[in-house]
Amino acid sequence: MTNRNQVRKEAVDLTVDTNLERQPKQQKLRNAEYYDMQDVMDKLYEESCKGKSFHNLMHLITSENNILLAFRNIKNNKGSMTKGTDGKTITQYKGWSEEQFVKYFQSKFANYHPKSVRRTEIPKVGQPDKMRPLGIPCMDDRIIQQCIIQVLEPICEARFHAHSYGFRPNRSASHAIARAQSLMNVSKLHYVVDVDIKGFFDNVNHGKLLKQMWTVGIRDKSLICIIGKILKSEIEGIGRPDKGTPQGGIISPLLSNIVLNELDWWLSDQWETKSTRYPYTHSHKYEALKKSNLKEFFFVRYADDFKILCRDYKTAKKIFIAVKEWLWERLGLEISPEKSKITNVRKKKTDFLGFALYVTKKSKKYVSKSNISEKAKKAMKTKLKEQIKVIQHDTSPHQVSQLNAMILGMHNYYNTATGCSRDFREINFVVSKSLKHRLRVKTKKAKRNKNSKSPLPEKVLKSRTYQKFYGSYGGKPKVVAGVQIFPIYGCKFVTPRMFTREVNKYTPQGRQLIHKNLSTVHSLIQYLLETKEYGKSVEYNDNRISLMAGQNGKCAVTGETLCIFDMECHHKKPKKLGGTDEYRNLVWLKSNVHKLIHATEEDTIAKYLDILKLDDKALKKVNSLRLSAENLEIVVKAN
Repeated sequence: MTNRNQVRKEAVDLTVDTNLERQPKQQKLRNAEYYDMQDVMDKLYEESCKGKSFHNLMHLITSENNILLAFRNIKNNKGSMTKGTDGKTITQYKGWSEEQFVKYFQSKFANYHPKSVRRTEIPKVGQPDKMRPLGIPCMDDRIIQQCIIQVLEPICEARFHAHSYGFRPNRSASHAIARAQSLMNVSKLHYVVDVDIKGFFDNVNHGKLLKQMWTVGIRDKSLICIIGKILKSEIEGIGRPDKGTPQGGIISPLLSNIVLNELDWWLSDQWETKSTRYPYTHSHKYEALKKSNLKEFFFVRYADDFKILCRDYKTAKKIFIAVKEWLWERLGLEISPEKSKITNVRKKKTDFLGFALYVTKKSKKYVSKSNISEKAKKAMKTKLKEQIKVIQHDTSPHQVSQLNAMILGMHNYYNTATGCSRDFREINFVVSKSLKHRLRVKTKKAKRNKNSKSPLPEKVLKSRTYQKFYGSYGGKPKVVAGVQIFPIYGCKFVTPRMFTREVNKYTPQGRQLIHKNLSTVHSLIQYLLETKEYGKSVEYNDNRISLMAGQNGKCAVTGETLCIFDMECHHKKPKKLGGTDEYRNLVWLKSNVHKLIHATEEDTIAKYLDILKLDDKALKKVNSLRLSAENLEIVVKAN
């Protein structure tokens, strides 16, 4: 057995780390490569790009590698500990052997009957009085859906339109906003058609969806039969649905994109990808089209939320009517008349994904601007104030870190709004009052001199995490339970970047760009803010976050980027030898490096040396850490 296979045998032991809540993009790529599925996915994508139809996908979906990959991807998701109607979570499979796990799910596929879906409701963003229904499948069904989506996604990605951004790999709301603003800025399209599909996820026609899958090239009848059963899964307390894809299922976003992909290409073929008899270049083609009677417009879609941008009101009105009729005739979907409208962004703002977009006149031209929408601001104020209430009753470092995670997450999402600084100052003004009154006693204050009315300048040492993200702000941080609260007003504008089509997880060149451009330190710190190692000291939990920022998310020995599943915080001098939790006694390492430092058996040391392939500099660092832990140095014999 090769060393790689030895490592794989150890890694696929179905033991669950319940602290893992999210998975960086790099990890998903590495998982696929690790289980030898990346080449399969690349081939599916390449063949789908050429228009091939796929009639025998079940052997790929039920393969050993695909099932093990599904487990590894799903166990690191936040929802892996959410119970279905059978009350089971991912921990059900703890202790199962690899062979037992694979055979169990292969038998489930052979005669598949999904269990009932647990129905729950969550408040809509910005509308706490209205609820959004979610359908949560049982864990067995989630793993089965993950097996299916891993094979279907590369096929569908090759057929999806470039300007669809929702629930797709490496695309985000920021890319959709950047596209919309570019059309306003560069193309000068200032009439926006808002089309809101009434209850989209609840009204998808099952028969039409299965036909669309056939059109996309998914023509394995056994697979289509299984997806049909998933769509018809009984909803607890309601019964079997005759339409809709329940929000909450792993496969639902992909199925929803398949439904609306037909709309994408119909819109695109009216102008953007309109074929012409003469083979024009890209720029000359649009010049020629403008001389015709065709209507000029472009669209941006994120899930069921999409904008159509036009040059004049007359065109916008015609497109609005055409889309309304097309949705009803082709997909059987209605639009919401209250939320669907035409907006001139020179006069009014249009809301899109929590942003309010508009243009203002600058010199002799119009420039696109954006703010956080009023609905989103209201939702953020409510969310932050609710967390402050939680801290009032449970003043622990964990709860304060949760507040920090919320603030950091909001800044990361909305920092592409040109008016984000002013908007967050407004939010800070409201939330600070709640923070002041509810946590007055628990907030650290400056000491006063008994003989003076003015406070003494008490120096509050800002953690490295605080310094990394908010060090440029001169304000004195509020400290609760020993944790510094991030400034709500501390958000600076970042120019949104357009999506680069070369970034693609299903091509070798595209994956290189993902690994090169994607920084994980932000997500690692946010993960550590949201999680806590229970049983450890407050000092340890705070210092490990500061240390992650200090090491810039990289292993102290190898210099490689850390991942949530593959990182451990090491005490240089072990606590059993008198070591402490102070900052200088901690270091973040990759898991295999950590094992090498503590290894004492020659065979174990040799195994990890072979896996890591350390150079002299890295080996010197390992030996230094081994000596601190009172282990012998590793001597590598020259060949």
